[in-house]
Amino acid sequence: MDYLAIKWLHILSATAMFGTGFGTAFYMFFTNRTRNVAAIAVVSRLVARADWWFTTPSVIIQPLSGLWMIHLAGFPFSSAWIVWSIALYALAGACWLPVVWLQLRMRDMAALAAQTQQPLPERYWRYEKIWTVLGFPAFGALLIVYWLMVNKHT
Repeated sequence: MDYLAIKWLHILSATAMFGTGFGTAFYMFFTNRTRNVAAIAVVSRLVARADWWFTTPSVIIQPLSGLWMIHLAGFPFSSAWIVWSIALYALAGACWLPVVWLQLRMRDMAALAAQTQQPLPERYWRYEKIWTVLGFPAFGALLIVYWLMVNKHT
């Protein structure tokens, strides 16, 4: 695969990762604010599915395609923008992994509550607060990674 094809794949996966992540976070955050158990059950199920179908492959493609391009372009791996990109990507991942775990538990709690026509348990709302807090450093880190990718200050 040539550099341009890898770059296209890298940009496409970055767009899918950030776009899906931001879009699903938006819908889950605001659906949670309605406290409508049936709606929360549907949205949390679809958010978990979108993370599996779109975000997870992108999370894998990003570092692989990025490292491949760095190698092909001959950038030194010690370049500040590369070191910072990797560190911030790791920070985003360290936030995203617990978010995925929380989303799956929240999805299951919401499905059960909707099925039994019960309110969501208090644990759901504790998880939702943690889920929300973890989103800020994850998205912030990825925004900076985007900036570093585009500017490539060596």
